[in-house]
Amino acid sequence: MPKRRHKRRFSGWTTLVWVVGCLVYLFLILPIFVIFLSAFSPNAYPEFPPTGFSVKWFSAIVGDAAWSKALTTSIILLVIVTLVTVVLGTTAAYAIARLEFKGKQALQAFLLSPLMVPQIVLGIALLYLFTDMGIIGSMKGLIIGHVIVAFPYVLRTVGVSVSNLNPKLELASMNLGAGPVRTFFRVTLPLIKPGIVAGGVFSAVTSFGEVSISLFVSSPKTVTVPVRVFNYIEQTFDPAVNAVSVIFIAVAVVALIIIERTIGLTKVM
Repeated sequence: MPKRRHKRRFSGWTTLVWVVGCLVYLFLILPIFVIFLSAFSPNAYPEFPPTGFSVKWFSAIVGDAAWSKALTTSIILLVIVTLVTVVLGTTAAYAIARLEFKGKQALQAFLLSPLMVPQIVLGIALLYLFTDMGIIGSMKGLIIGHVIVAFPYVLRTVGVSVSNLNPKLELASMNLGAGPVRTFFRVTLPLIKPGIVAGGVFSAVTSFGEVSISLFVSSPKTVTVPVRVFNYIEQTFDPAVNAVSVIFIAVAVVALIIIERTIGLTKVM
């Protein structure tokens, strides 16, 4: 009898946990669900549930010169920032993991500090700095700002891969006659590739959705998609904004799938 009572209490508690968990997930996903369906509304205003189905707002984004220019700017930034952060982040992560020097922990904390400093503070600081440097409102300033924000994600994900790499494999390669450079490109790099891919995806998503710093350092000639959305909703709020949001959601979902397939979400979260 005691065993049966214990089993019933455990079953009831488990059911309660599942119910509460489902309600929490429903609460989190419901706004995304509303935005997703509203993006396909045929009317000139967001509505939920939509009275019909139309993709005209996606076509409006593609056909609008301002949206197309903002999307082109964001894609260019995404490509450049991803390449720069992957190279710098991989190099820094490997150096921190393999080298021993004074102030190593302090350097690592400094490199990861953009994750802890509010982005609006970084945006204000870069506004003053770039104004003095004469690059405010330029693509160069945007690239630097996005690199600062995205770099820590690459450093962290690649650092996880490097820390899980057995140093004996590199030593074995060098004992067999391969130099440090050849060992890095033929042994180390392929083994930490999942972390590099995950870091690159994180960097791309961060750059594509970054708004705080972009608001401070961009100009009318270098408007990104998030900044365009921010300015657009001050004047009007038609489903075109929801259509842009759906694109962001799609990018995020693809990014999560790639990270899960390469390194695993539990290792980077």
